[in-house]
Amino acid sequence: MTTVNIVCPVFPSEDPDKVRAAIERIFPDAVVGENDDGYVATCDSLDNLAYWIRKQKILDATRSVMMRGRKGQNRIVLHLNKQVAYMGKVSFIEPKAILGTIKVTIEDDDIIGLIDKVAPETVDGEEVLR
Repeated sequence: MTTVNIVCPVFPSEDPDKVRAAIERIFPDAVVGENDDGYVATCDSLDNLAYWIRKQKILDATRSVMMRGRKGQNRIVLHLNKQVAYMGKVSFIEPKAILGTIKVTIEDDDIIGLIDKVAPETVDGEEVLR
C-alpha cells in the first residue's frame, strides 16, 4: 500500500490559501490539515502526480528524481516548487529553497514497482510498456 505524507511551510509573505491550493492541485485526494508551520497532508494515491508528469512529458526527469530521492528500501522524498504547483504543474526543486518546498514523502513496500508505475522507463520519449 502506498502512503504519501506532505509537509509544506507557509511563510508570512505567502497567502495560506494559495499554498493549500498548490498542494491540492497536485494531490487532490489529500486530506489537508494545519500545524504551526503550515500544512500537513496525507493521501494514498499518486495518480494525479502521474497524470501531470505525463502531460508535461517529464517522465525521465521524474524517474531520475524519484530514484535519487530513495531513502532506504521503501521510502522516497521529493520536493516540489510551490509556485509551479499552484499553477497545476510539477517542478522538482532542491530542499533548501528560500520559500520552502512541498515536501512529499512516499512509502510503499515495493518502491521500485511504484516508480515503474508512476514514472516508467522511456525509449525515444515513449513509455516502455512491460
